[in-house]
Amino acid sequence: MDLGEGLRKAISRLSGATVIDAKTIKEFNKELQKALISADVEVELVFALTKRIEEAALRSKMPEGVSQRDYITNLVYEELTKLMGKSYEPDIRPKRILLAGIYGSGKTTTAAKLAKFYQDRGFGVGLICCDVARPAAYEQLETLAKQANASFFGIKGEKDVRKIVREGLEALKSRKVIICDSSGRSGMDQELIEELKAINGAFRPDEKLLVINADIGQVAGRQAAEFDKAVKLTGVVVTKLDGSGKGGGALSAVAGANTNVMFIGTGEKLGMLELYDSKKFVGRLLGIPDLEALITNVNEAIKSSGMTPEDVDMNELTFDSFYKQMKAMTKMGPMKSVLGMMGLVDVPKDALETGEAKLKRFATIISSMTKDERKDEKLLRDPKRVLRIAKGSGTTERDVRELIADFNRMKKMANMLKNNRDMKKQMAKFMPGLGS
Repeated sequence: MDLGEGLRKAISRLSGATVIDAKTIKEFNKELQKALISADVEVELVFALTKRIEEAALRSKMPEGVSQRDYITNLVYEELTKLMGKSYEPDIRPKRILLAGIYGSGKTTTAAKLAKFYQDRGFGVGLICCDVARPAAYEQLETLAKQANASFFGIKGEKDVRKIVREGLEALKSRKVIICDSSGRSGMDQELIEELKAINGAFRPDEKLLVINADIGQVAGRQAAEFDKAVKLTGVVVTKLDGSGKGGGALSAVAGANTNVMFIGTGEKLGMLELYDSKKFVGRLLGIPDLEALITNVNEAIKSSGMTPEDVDMNELTFDSFYKQMKAMTKMGPMKSVLGMMGLVDVPKDALETGEAKLKRFATIISSMTKDERKDEKLLRDPKRVLRIAKGSGTTERDVRELIADFNRMKKMANMLKNNRDMKKQMAKFMPGLGS
């Protein structure tokens, strides 16, 4: 059970209580403690947090018009937000960024994600490979730089990090943001400290970011303190939060070490790097919709898919535009993450897997249609065409008819929305073509 699931389970028990008294609060706090300790949040922090909740819940005067249950839920939200640290407001300007971290933290991928982050904000970005310890680090960063549309510099086989930095800065002097990826180790040792100090002296970075894997939990605090002592960190990037049950422990430990979390990694794709906002993070854990992030993801997916206004115009829906919309959906990341932004956090795993498999199957079926069939669904009333598409896509006639039925339901819904102005305004935030 991950942290979010545990927190929501505790709150649901509180919601189901007939009377909220001292006994109810103590039982609620036990569930809360169990969820937080399972997420590797430090025990002392957990007990201090639940004690504050208990005292406030039992001694504070309820605000008018607010139920005790809602008041306690809000207390939990506020306390968790404090526990998870401050949010990050970036200084968007030309800069040099040094990345540090141990093996397996996701440092090289994070370098490319940061490159995309600044590229998307109008800055030319260059990446320098100063990882002189790990085999294939050069090739990996070079490949990722191309994917991020960033410039790349490295000297294959060179071990002198000062030389790599000097020549890299000269080669990339036209780039506004330069990111340097350093070597990792299995742990913080003197060799790594000396290497980081050498890079730091030659590179003169504006930001020094430690990259940490969420799976290490509260060990993140100790790691942040060690790297801060070596090179004086300006912030931390916590990666792989989407698949870790210890993300809460890592975030709270970094906050406890008086270091700010600047970014969080929420998936493997280059676009899945977010500015850290503790309120949004806790909100997602508790199942509160994050519509701002959803809209941003939709717009990014539409942009990267090369979709036109006609492709998102629900009034002119065809299999062709439906296919492009499905491709855009896959670029938004795992369905679990997308539904989480909508506040739908407890969808069963088998339902998620079925939904993702269905999307892939539908995309395969549409790719087996002719150009005319994609533009005019009426042609698929011919059983021979349905049979041919099923054979061509390696699916069944039933699968093809299921796609047609779902497609027609979407068209029907779009027609209903034509006469609902309020709904159109809301949907237009997600699909601008709807309002045309």
